[in-house]
Amino acid sequence: MNDKFSGKFANAEKCDAEMREDMEKILIVDDSLLQAAQLKKILESDYDITLSHTADEGLALAGSGDYSLILLDVIMPGMDGFTLLKKLQEEVITQSVPVILITSLSDIENEQRGLTLGAVDYITKPFHPLIVKARVNTHIKLYKYRKQVEYQSMTDQLTGIANRRRHDLYSIMKWKEATRLQIPFSICMFDIDHFKAYNDTYGHPAGDKVIAAVAQTIKQYLQRTTDFIARYGGEEFVAIILGGEARANFEYLKKIRQGVEKLHIPHTGNVSEWVTISMGGVTVAPHNNEKYADYLKIADTMLYDAKRFGRNQVVWYSGNKEQWREK
Repeated sequence: MNDKFSGKFANAEKCDAEMREDMEKILIVDDSLLQAAQLKKILESDYDITLSHTADEGLALAGSGDYSLILLDVIMPGMDGFTLLKKLQEEVITQSVPVILITSLSDIENEQRGLTLGAVDYITKPFHPLIVKARVNTHIKLYKYRKQVEYQSMTDQLTGIANRRRHDLYSIMKWKEATRLQIPFSICMFDIDHFKAYNDTYGHPAGDKVIAAVAQTIKQYLQRTTDFIARYGGEEFVAIILGGEARANFEYLKKIRQGVEKLHIPHTGNVSEWVTISMGGVTVAPHNNEKYADYLKIADTMLYDAKRFGRNQVVWYSGNKEQWREK
């Protein structure tokens, strides 16, 4: 293959990959290779399609992917579609993803059972391509609208970052992902130092501006797709970082603390003359028998220690019974 041709081929692949990134993702779970291939052919020009031919694999894929719709065959060996649907509805990560059941069972009892378990629609075999497309398009649009409404309800209005509700959902999803992949998971809690004194001195409107400024500064540093920042409550924030060693994350969080201090927002009620933050964090490689909430408490304890040691500093727990202090 000459360089010119290989270059065009690479560019075509890149364009195709970029187009697929913008497509809504659909998971098809069907033990029939033929039927799954037919469904993919009908939908692949408009959507990014993933195929699974067993219920167990489908459950695993659904929990690890960001799907906008699941097409699920009812009659499958081992775990049938109804059982899989019930499991999907029980998982926080997948319970909001719409599921369309596809089956040859056309009696009212089975249709009622599927809809009662949480399916949004029911397509019977043999299916017509235009009907499949129309129903899929409808439920994708409804899902996108619902997600937009949910996003607005999970965004902190003052700062524009995620709120506590969104954190609660995101943390569970990412904790499970890190457990499955066995990658380091870091939790950090931030708190604006002597914030009550700031409000008492400068007033609550000024305090709101400080909260927003601190949030945006933290956000500027945590911009990777694996980073997450949320307002946890009042003047407190929580961040989640996937990947990276404990020491590297500890050092990076020190830069964030310094970045807030360099805003040079006057605060006469603080030990420093400027607005500052205290930070506490922990890095862990999570296992199946461990809970996110337990490590969130450790991060909160490290934050408490940062305040106890004098504020305007980072205190980190490495996960190996080591505590690191910035000062």
